[in-house]
Parts: sequence; structure tokens; C-alpha cells
Amino acid sequence: MLTSFMEGLLCCLTSKSANVVVPAETSESTDGYEFVEVKPGRVLRVRHIIPDRPVVEEPTGPGGTVSCKRKITVYRNGQLFIENLGDRASAELKNCQNGEAEPNNTVEVELTDCAGIDGTAETAAGGGETPAAGQTDQSQQPRKRRRKPKRTVVIDCERKISACKGTHADVALFFIHGVGGSLDIWKSQVDFFSRLGYEVISPDLAGHGASSAPQIAAAYTFYALAEDMRLIFKRYARKRNILIGHSYGVSFCTFLAHEYPEQIHKMVMINGGGPTALEPSLCSIFNLPTCVLHCLSPLLAWSFLKAGFARQGAKEKQLLKDNNAFNVSSFVLRAMMSGQYWPEGDEVYHAELTVPILLVHGMHDKFVPIEEDQRMAEILLMAFLKVLEDGSHMVMMECPEAVNTLLHEFILWEPTTPPPQKKESKTRPETAKAQSDNIKADPSEVRPATASQTSSNINTEEKPNSKAKK
Repeated sequence: MLTSFMEGLLCCLTSKSANVVVPAETSESTDGYEFVEVKPGRVLRVRHIIPDRPVVEEPTGPGGTVSCKRKITVYRNGQLFIENLGDRASAELKNCQNGEAEPNNTVEVELTDCAGIDGTAETAAGGGETPAAGQTDQSQQPRKRRRKPKRTVVIDCERKISACKGTHADVALFFIHGVGGSLDIWKSQVDFFSRLGYEVISPDLAGHGASSAPQIAAAYTFYALAEDMRLIFKRYARKRNILIGHSYGVSFCTFLAHEYPEQIHKMVMINGGGPTALEPSLCSIFNLPTCVLHCLSPLLAWSFLKAGFARQGAKEKQLLKDNNAFNVSSFVLRAMMSGQYWPEGDEVYHAELTVPILLVHGMHDKFVPIEEDQRMAEILLMAFLKVLEDGSHMVMMECPEAVNTLLHEFILWEPTTPPPQKKESKTRPETAKAQSDNIKADPSEVRPATASQTSSNINTEEKPNSKAKK
């Protein structure tokens, strides 16, 4: 603590940064680790594992086709209205293009007239005539105002979702960490899925782990980091890609799922927060000068341990040290927190996603309340929320077995295809029974059904009704 304070004081006096802004030394020069230059002078460390597959098994299961039909309406006051549509979507919705407002799309809002709740008593008190029975007084009816939406987005597509096994050569898993982390926090997940035969890609963000750390704050904005992840994705992507993000890394997964909807097969959000646009806080400890943050680095590490883990024992402290979970310079930490500006990532942006998403939340997380993940589950089209009672913000390190099981089950999940409906007989059971009784009674008196009876049977045939998806 005293050494950190002296270094911070020297930084303030000499106006020089005491932070190391070069890649951290690493002993893993090979064995699955690669260094990718995404831009001149901007090098990211990537752990890329392609396990030896003795038998390459191509996808044989038919999977399931999910119909994604949704109407998203945004009003000028910021109100959002989402309607999940089924097979009964009208032709007007099908012909509407994404992002265009429908001319006939309006909402009727009832404005209750408090002065005319009791119309009869009010009219009698005013000396007027009471309307006769069966007549309606138009002045006493609630007035209706038609409000036009600011923006309307209609999604109408179908997705084929199938199980992804480790023996499938067209499947790749991407693990993206958050602020202050590194690819080492995914050690348990990378080892688990690589043993099962999956191809795994896990990068270090700029300034984290063994990636290069530029000395300008603009290198750590959301858009700069998202562009890095986009280049990494294009380099290693397969036909069916599964994104797994943690905390701030969830935003980059969402960005990729929005940019490449056909290539993203499934996605996992671990303690990612609510579907709100990113905006840096004006009143935050991370707005302090870099030298002050450097002095407070032991306090910040202790606070991260208290808030990020459900328990704060020797095991958790060792996890922080071994997995490089909070080992980042104060300069990078300040630039990362100040660069979280992403106005496009609002609720509409998340509601447009059609990829199946698994939400994993640690019950004791003090950074992300469970209400935010619940809101995310409501906004997303296909979302499954799983809460782990023994975990906190770093749940993948605290409960690796439980997280690995959840991820594996979700990766293998595929929707069941309903069996084809059998055609019902056009003859009513009662009619057939009546004809059988006639045959038993007297075969000579059996008469064929008339044309009117046959027509009646066809018109009254019950047809299955399709229900809107929820």
C-alpha cells in the first residue's frame, strides 16, 4: 500500500504516468496462444484451440425451425411496445419494411373525463334533459386520441436451430471477457469444451492480459474495442458460431450478433446487465486522475473482491491472482470506464435480435442487479434466464461446474419440431355411428347422406388455431 502511494505521489509531481502500458509478460508463447495484429501496432493475444477430432461427425439432426415474428413500436415519449406475432400475422405486417413507419399503425388512448363520470346526475343538476333509455350521449363518452409512433420495426424471419456437438467441424465458441479481466478467467470453460472437441477462441481485449496497451484513451472506446472483436470474429468464424460474453463483453457479443445474424447460432450473456444504451457516468471514482487511481489500486482490488465474489476467502483471492481477473493498469481502467459510450445499444437494438440467448446470473452479484437481467429476458425474443444461487459477478470462476453444465446443455439444445397434423375425417363421428346403427337395424333402409348434410359436415369441421408466441 505504501509503495503504491509513493508511486502515485511521484506520478503527480513529475506529471508522468506510473502505469505500465506494454503487454504483460506471459510464458505461454505457444500451445494454443496466438498474437493477432488487428491494426498497425495494435496486437491482441488470442487463445485458439482446435482439438484433434478422431471422427468428424457432420450435423445429422434435423433441428428445429423457429418462426421469429415481432413488431416493435417506439413512441415519441420513449415508450416501447413489443408485440410477438404468430402465424396469424396480417398481410399488412408482412409487407412492411424494417424501420419504416406504417401509415395505419396508430394506438387509441382513452382519456377519461373526470367531470362526466356520472352523466345522469350531472345533467339533472344542470337542469337539462336526461337522455332516454337506449340513447347514448356522445359528449359523455371517453374521448379517444390517435397517437402515431415515432418508429416501427417489424421482424419476420425463420431460424433453424440445431444441436452443436464438439465433433461438428462447423462450430466455434467465442469467449469475450469484460473490464479488468483477461482470457484467463475462462480457463475452466476453455479446458472443459476443448476436451469435448470444440474449437475455442478467446481473445484479450486491448490493454488487458498480454495484448498491447496503447497510450491514448481513444484506443479503449466501445467502438474501437468492438472493431477489434469484429476483426477477430471474421478471422476465426465458422458456419455456426456461439458467443459467450461476461459483463462488458456481453455488449460486444450483442454487437456481433446484430452485425452477423446469419453466422451467430447462439449466444450466452453472463451477468451482462439490462438492455440499456451505454453512457459513462459523470460522477464516478474512475473520473479521478490516473495517479490518484494508481494510489487507490489496492482499495479498488479489495472492493472488486468484495463485490465480485460471493465469498472472500483464500480460494477467491487465489482465483484473482491465478486467473489475472483484475490486473490492469489504472490508465487502461480509467480509459475503459470513460469510453463506454454506445447510444445505439438500447432496448430496440436488443429486441431486434433473433438469436437464442441464455442469460446466466449470479444471485449475489453486487455489480448487476437481477432486475436488469430479468428486464433483458423480457426484451429479448428467445431468452432463457438461469440464476445460480452460489455465484456472484465472477460466477464462471466461482461455480465452474454449474456454468459449464448450463452452457453445454444450451449448446446442445434444439427446439422440437411438432409432428405433422393428421387430416381429420370430414364425416362426423355421430353420423358414422348413426349410419352403423342403421345398418344393424335394417340394411335395406340405409339411405346415403344428402348433399346438404355432407356440406354441413365440411363447414363445421374444426381446424386447429395457431397461437401467438410469447
